[in-house]
Amino acid sequence: MKRILGRKQRIDNQLWLDAMNQIEDLVSADELEEAVRKVREDIREKTAGKKVAYCWSGGKDSIVLSKICRQEGITDCMFAHTELEYPEFLGWCLSNLPEGCEVINTRQDLDWLARHQEMIFPKGKELNAWYSGVQRTGFTKYFFDHQLDMIMVGHRKADGNVCGKDNIIRKNSGEVRYSPLADWPHEMTLAYIHYHRLQLPPIYGWKNGFRCGTHPWPSRMYMEDLHQGYSEVWEIDPDIIRGAAEKIDSARAFLEEVTAK
Repeated sequence: MKRILGRKQRIDNQLWLDAMNQIEDLVSADELEEAVRKVREDIREKTAGKKVAYCWSGGKDSIVLSKICRQEGITDCMFAHTELEYPEFLGWCLSNLPEGCEVINTRQDLDWLARHQEMIFPKGKELNAWYSGVQRTGFTKYFFDHQLDMIMVGHRKADGNVCGKDNIIRKNSGEVRYSPLADWPHEMTLAYIHYHRLQLPPIYGWKNGFRCGTHPWPSRMYMEDLHQGYSEVWEIDPDIIRGAAEKIDSARAFLEEVTAK
């Protein structure tokens, strides 16, 4: 296997597209098959005798995880979303949910965002709060509601995720999260998608789609300031900004600026 992609935070979006276009030169079908075999073996070992489920986000890693889990007979899963998703992305997710996937709405909406404007295109702890308030809240709710022994997530170390010892995180609350794909490089995920001809959501075809990944629109990463963030969201879906302008002054100011031109 050849690697051309490093840590996600430092990869230009064009490099992702380049990797997709030459993925057969980077990862052979045999190399992928061996990587999948090891993951399936690890899943069988770590989930044996346990009540387990997995998390599906509509992102590339969770799409791969879903396929592998179902090969192992693990079909219970959950999908968490807010009221601040890109409508086209959310529509795709709801139309492509794995069979039987439970949907959890974590309820962040424009009223919430107007009260927490530090969460608009945030960095640092505020950005981490998005993951905590959406993904991790959904994980935890589903874990305890269904009295699971373990919940599986598509986190990988190459994305900067902390995956725990042996790729398992055991929380003081009793929640146990397992990341079967934690050690996969980006190229292996892309190879699985390519060789298995899996469909990706539209978000990956948008500006900086692979770099930013799946996210509610206000948590769009790597924005220098509000203007850049609103500009990129405007390019994707102007109606999002029009709606935000009804309740958020900075969005209203941006809308007035672009419509005055």
